[in-house]
Amino acid sequence: MGGQLRVGEVLRSSQNRDSSIEVMGGYPNIHYLTASQILAPVQLSKGINPIAEVKVARVARRPAVLIRSSPWKAGSAETPWHDEFDLENGRVAYFGDHRVDHTVPVGETQGNKVLRRTWWIHRAATAEERTLAAPLLVFASVTRNKSPKGYVKFCGMAVIENVEEIEQSDKGRPFPNFRYELALLDLSAEGDQLSWDWIEARGDQKVSTAESLERAPRSWRRWVEGGHAVLPDVRQRPLRINEAEGSPRFVSRPTNEDALFPAPPQSQSGRVVGVEQDDRQSKLTAALLMERLKRLKVHLRDGHQSRHKPLTLMWAIARNARGESRLAPWPEFRDEVGRLLIEFGRPQSSPTPEYPFWHLRTSGLWDVNGLPAEQAGKISVSALDKARPQAGFTHQADRLLSDPFVRSQAIAVLRETYFAEFDQHDLMEQLGLAGYENASGTEALAEEQEQNGPAARRATNTSRIVRDVGLAKQVKDMHSDHCQVCGMQLAKRFGTYSEAAHIRGLGQPHNGPDELSNLLVLCPNHHVQFDTLAIYVDSEGVVRSTTDGRRQGMLRRLPKHDISEVHLRYHRALCGRDVPDQEPPVQNPRPVQP
Repeated sequence: MGGQLRVGEVLRSSQNRDSSIEVMGGYPNIHYLTASQILAPVQLSKGINPIAEVKVARVARRPAVLIRSSPWKAGSAETPWHDEFDLENGRVAYFGDHRVDHTVPVGETQGNKVLRRTWWIHRAATAEERTLAAPLLVFASVTRNKSPKGYVKFCGMAVIENVEEIEQSDKGRPFPNFRYELALLDLSAEGDQLSWDWIEARGDQKVSTAESLERAPRSWRRWVEGGHAVLPDVRQRPLRINEAEGSPRFVSRPTNEDALFPAPPQSQSGRVVGVEQDDRQSKLTAALLMERLKRLKVHLRDGHQSRHKPLTLMWAIARNARGESRLAPWPEFRDEVGRLLIEFGRPQSSPTPEYPFWHLRTSGLWDVNGLPAEQAGKISVSALDKARPQAGFTHQADRLLSDPFVRSQAIAVLRETYFAEFDQHDLMEQLGLAGYENASGTEALAEEQEQNGPAARRATNTSRIVRDVGLAKQVKDMHSDHCQVCGMQLAKRFGTYSEAAHIRGLGQPHNGPDELSNLLVLCPNHHVQFDTLAIYVDSEGVVRSTTDGRRQGMLRRLPKHDISEVHLRYHRALCGRDVPDQEPPVQNPRPVQP
């Protein structure tokens, strides 16, 4: 029987691979925990260590790939780059094994070749293909017993979220390499432990892929079902780790953590690490975030609410969605928010960006840094121009909004509360949030070019989404063109008609998958309502009006059409009707026969 790899635990990884020794140098022996009668002894001698593939039903299946990062080698001739570990947010940036002295193409080095093949399966469009995907087991070298070698910390189980070809430099000599963005998956359902029995089952030719999947951690099974679209739900949560030189590590999870994005870890002194010293911030949850967005203290004039604060928050959410720094310098804020206030502010209101820059602090979601204390009571454009402070979301709010579910819900709450009378498409486009006003999203424009002629023209190259027409026909045939909301089968002159609607749109910013679990069969009327967020499906499968919550019917299901609850939840978030702190569903409700 295999052992358990505990997240955050330091293990001895000695050249002595004796699997009979349980503890070496005061630390658990990794070869003892991974002992197997089927698999060869694990290796961590390189950065990228694949376990050999096996053939199961004539298909190759790799049990796992072990990844080791050596921070103490960063900047050396052997490793002239630096991996980035953001364990608090379940993210790792890992660089491949191509070096300046390699003569083979960048993708042909041993490690890059393995990870690129792994990436192709990790990005597969169907759950059936993803069942063959190899998990990445991520380790970081640590110094113990005054030695930088032979000790590793188990950081968790990961999938490859994205790959980028980059150019690196070694002593001024450029060379190509790959940068892999890894998403660590949550193991809290297993007590933050990974069972080696699962890896062993994946390497056993006698165990089918379906049987090995049954032994997988819960988050891995959910990722196989939903693909990268479910990563916000299954990403590893922060751990609180107490460590001391020469002693084993104690790992525990913070209590009362937020279901979508928990509070950051605390130090032994109780001070929140890397977060404002504010009790309100340390307890911020997604539900509390939504409540504060709904109840902003805004100036009233002639019974109308000022839009200064809501516009600023929408602008800041757009920065978050683009992955920009949470704090924006005053000159940038002044110019960009000032333009928004001129275009979308109340006609009787002055475009004063300095007002929300400073006064949004009362929301409990906003930080201002770099303003001298003596100027705090005399906020003016000239004072801000002189001090050049920065402002933006607090650490906690920024982390919460990095989750696509929370971000979509927040945008919907602000739109509904403060901007209901606007042309939503124009508003969202100007804010840099195009696509959030509907369920389908937008198609990306690659480039634009002016052309001369009798009338002004603009030539545009558009990146079109290629949809699987056969998949749409398949799902419509399953339901015999009956709408899953109202049951209508629309008659044509010859035959019947229905439409296949993606639950999580394929366009930006949703980037949903083109697969059966992300499709509904709807009549034209309900397709338009679903796409424009006028209706949604609640957690019980009831179709409701977004405006008043009135019941429109029950989502009609078939046993052979498995619908992803994660995608339905994402659509609810776009409608502003998600329950932010509720754990996402694990399984789909029982199908109902037509």
